[in-house]
Amino acid sequence: MELEYNSERKPLIIPEYGRHIQKLVNHCKSLEDRDERNKMAKAIIDVMGNLQPHLRDVPDFQHKLWDQLFIMAKFDLDVDSPYEKPSREELTQKPDKLPYPKSASKYRFYGHNIQTMIDVALTWEDGEQKDALIYTIANHMKKCFLNWNKDVVKDDVIFKHLYELSKGGIDLRESDEVLSDSKTLIKTKSVKTPKKSPNSVSYGSNTSNSRDNNNNNNRNNNRSNYSNNNQHQRRNNNNKTNYQRTKK
Repeated sequence: MELEYNSERKPLIIPEYGRHIQKLVNHCKSLEDRDERNKMAKAIIDVMGNLQPHLRDVPDFQHKLWDQLFIMAKFDLDVDSPYEKPSREELTQKPDKLPYPKSASKYRFYGHNIQTMIDVALTWEDGEQKDALIYTIANHMKKCFLNWNKDVVKDDVIFKHLYELSKGGIDLRESDEVLSDSKTLIKTKSVKTPKKSPNSVSYGSNTSNSRDNNNNNNRNNNRSNYSNNNQHQRRNNNNKTNYQRTKK
């Protein structure tokens, strides 16, 4: 009997199914009778499904098993599949490269939503609503700037950035608009702790109080025992002296 070592074996195509499934697939390829190959291929699919019962609820579970069977057979298995046989080119095809986003500006700390809001504001007609929207955008830009840089920022800087992001469509550099104060924009909410009722006592205080009471009780008991012993000794001494006197 010759021993087989993993270092001498061929690498597994799908290691999750193990060496035995790979050997069954290789044996199925070697069968000459087509009916026998179809019968054995269906049996292999059933065994593969039993090895992964957690995937039975996945849509197209059987389709995935048949695709994996052809992959383990290196696309060289001639059987009747209920699904379209996958190709080697489809498996080795590389995905298309994702285009790099070109909308990123040099003021990234404002975020992409600010640019979207500015583009929407440029499409509005002049009026009170547009002025209110621009003022809201400028305040939000100031808040974003303060979140990025915890410092005081002048309104002129925000107006300049707004002018650049809008490509000259919104110009507040010469206006008398005053944005919200920096302290109000970066103000953090204080977390309120619930007040304890005067009758409520924590568990730790209960245990400490009980320990103190026990210590006090032990001290009092020791004192009372000590005094009782002293009284008992005094009585014994008195009885001895009286006995000696009567004896004389």
